[in-house]
Amino acid sequence: MKKDIAIIGGGIGGCMAALSAAKLGKKVVLTEETKWIGGQLTSQAVPPDEHPWIEEFGCTETYRKFRNEIRDYYKKNYPLNENAQKNNRLNPGNGWVSRIAHEPKVALKIIYDFLQPYLSNGQIQLLLEHKIKRVDVRNDEIKQVVVQNLLTDDEIEIEAEFFLDATELGDVLPLAGAEYSIGAESRSETGESHALDESNPQDIQSITHVFALEFAKGENHTIEKPEQYEFWRNYRAPFLNHDQLSVFIPDAHTGESRKLPLFKDDSNKLPLWDYRRIIDASQFATNFFNGDISLINWPQNDYWLGSIIDVSEEEKATHLEGAKQLSLSLLYWLQTEAPRDDGGQGYPELKLRPDITGTDDGFAMHPYIRESRRIKALQTVVEEHINAEIRGDSGIKKLEDSVGIGAYRIDLHPTTESNRLFYAKSYPFEIPLGSLIPVRIKNLIPACKNIGSTQITNGCFRVHPVEWNIGEAAGTLAVFSIHSDTGLHDIYNNSKQIKRLQNLLEDGGVSLHWPEVHAF
Repeated sequence: MKKDIAIIGGGIGGCMAALSAAKLGKKVVLTEETKWIGGQLTSQAVPPDEHPWIEEFGCTETYRKFRNEIRDYYKKNYPLNENAQKNNRLNPGNGWVSRIAHEPKVALKIIYDFLQPYLSNGQIQLLLEHKIKRVDVRNDEIKQVVVQNLLTDDEIEIEAEFFLDATELGDVLPLAGAEYSIGAESRSETGESHALDESNPQDIQSITHVFALEFAKGENHTIEKPEQYEFWRNYRAPFLNHDQLSVFIPDAHTGESRKLPLFKDDSNKLPLWDYRRIIDASQFATNFFNGDISLINWPQNDYWLGSIIDVSEEEKATHLEGAKQLSLSLLYWLQTEAPRDDGGQGYPELKLRPDITGTDDGFAMHPYIRESRRIKALQTVVEEHINAEIRGDSGIKKLEDSVGIGAYRIDLHPTTESNRLFYAKSYPFEIPLGSLIPVRIKNLIPACKNIGSTQITNGCFRVHPVEWNIGEAAGTLAVFSIHSDTGLHDIYNNSKQIKRLQNLLEDGGVSLHWPEVHAF
């Protein structure tokens, strides 16, 4: 198979890279190892993490359109009550971590709506349930990749001018022999104030296997006791002052234990149930939903007992199963032992919803991945570019080679070996072109959270609208290089070429710079 551009990985970044390249006239193949495109939004079942200005500015035009179409879909197709129907900032679930917490399948539909014209005319060819197996590299240039059908084991050889890595773990990078980083860098490597004294490649942020629950009042949906329940029921991490299965979470700022109610009570504390709730039944016609629906992605089911990157397949499988067993154990604990408001124990009313996740068991198709391999790039984003305390009054770092913008706090979840958490206020940031250009491989572009960042700055770059922007920038960069017949390094070293690329990005609705806003 020959295409202009091959995009390996159908998450948010991969989909937006494909859309951008197709809009600019190129033929693209997009591969995805699960049944769903959309990554974090769909197969990983994580509603958008966004910055406080998202309703007014601070994203690409296509991301704005995505958010608007999510809301329009609910308003056109669901029996919302009058107040919800009139709410210009409708949040279907009223989840407090997201300004637009919604069902994964609705996100899937909108993403397909974006891609469908180019699927129909053949500019985008989509290969679901295909995983990369091999990469042929000659003279620092990728000539071919081989992907395998996970259902039949058949292999497809793909040739292209550019190859974009949009996989969740940066799987193309080691197969292509590309230079990359994983885990925690040392202070001597990055110069970052909060980097570790010594590097540790296996010290990677925790993963989470998300699941969907409905509160089915008056019913009993208690699952069988999970195989690893006794382990997790008695587990307390050495860095925590509370049990893993409890109503306590580590405070993001201090790491100290903080108690949250499971459901809304009189404490004025935000309840865990509402954290990533995607259906608030009170916003819909009476009895349309039997109860609220929430996606369970809490600190209680963050899994940090080992890395799934650059380990044996056996070890990877062990940790993937461990993450699922932790989530199953959390569910069983919620159903049987969690403290009830009425003084009892357990909420057997909590019902798994397989239809929400598109799986047989109600668990997401893929664990939520916070941290990937990160390509060694011409420019690496470091903490000093973003951390508000370090930057002080200097504010947002303006970039001459910006290819987009993003904003989020530096937010590292507990890591697999040092178990550190790190949380800091940050300034909104601009995405440097150099972070998308490998130091050596000529026709490889990272297209998601695998750009040239550090573990610390990855805590900002991993969220939904940023990955969306990275994908658009990566797809546009590949097309620009083809059209201009100019290599990536030559584009980076030519201010006129950078300006032409930036004009193309702006024409496509990508903002390059922030207005003056405060840190958060």
